[in-house]
Amino acid sequence: MVSSEHTVSDASTRTGWYKSSYSGGDQGECLEVARGYADVPVRDSKNPTGPELVFPAESWSAFVSAVKRGEFPTG
Repeated sequence: MVSSEHTVSDASTRTGWYKSSYSGGDQGECLEVARGYADVPVRDSKNPTGPELVFPAESWSAFVSAVKRGEFPTG
């Protein structure tokens, strides 16, 4: 598989970050996504000034759809 994502070293330079409504409590495994960009920036919610990964919108959409279909076992 060819990777088309890239990394930005400081995720705090973007605005519009939000956590999924599925992220709750203090589970420590939360991602945040920023709205309003052509590509999809993703960061670790515990490290808002750390790096972010940026994915093409089509790739992120395919990933989210696969998660919703249960294609990634949890245990």
